[in-house]
Amino acid sequence: MSNIVDPLVGQIASRIRTERERRRWTLAQLADASGVSQAMISRIERGESSPTAVVLGKLSAAFQLSVSSLLALAEGAREETDGLGEVRRQAEAAEWRDPATGYRRRQITSPQFPAEIAEIRLPAGARVPYPAAAFAFVRQVVWVLDGRLTFHDGDTVHELDAGDTIELGEPTERVFANTTDTACRYAVVLTRGIQP
Repeated sequence: MSNIVDPLVGQIASRIRTERERRRWTLAQLADASGVSQAMISRIERGESSPTAVVLGKLSAAFQLSVSSLLALAEGAREETDGLGEVRRQAEAAEWRDPATGYRRRQITSPQFPAEIAEIRLPAGARVPYPAAAFAFVRQVVWVLDGRLTFHDGDTVHELDAGDTIELGEPTERVFANTTDTACRYAVVLTRGIQP
């Protein structure tokens, strides 16, 4: 029996299963494509395990979706409307928390909006790596709102302070790191390029 109470975990589980079944993949095929074990994928799909940001990055890359897209689709699965003209209160917004790092992510826009915007809170000392494939088919801007973000773009390292932005180019392995002793808050703005 699951001991996870976050309703978003169940929505993520359902979305991952839906994406896998939509492609007519077995657990083994998704495991091969993502590098995540079959056992872990099975636990995630049953809602028995909350995936880490790294695991979500690997799974979304296998689906040729961004992590933001995967989470927006998961959150959108419970929404009946398109979100247009509706106020979304911060207190009512679903927020996903990485069980490994404490990284927190809140989708700002609904899945129907043409750009995806997410707010991320990266705790002091946290480090979240993503494979290059997680950035395929998307254009993305990272905008630091508070604190300092050490951003690894392939072999290049950028130190970004509040107000700084970086527009990401071709897909490469990337790491979001907070090497300070205070939290960092940043926004990710994403638009989709070629549809997978």
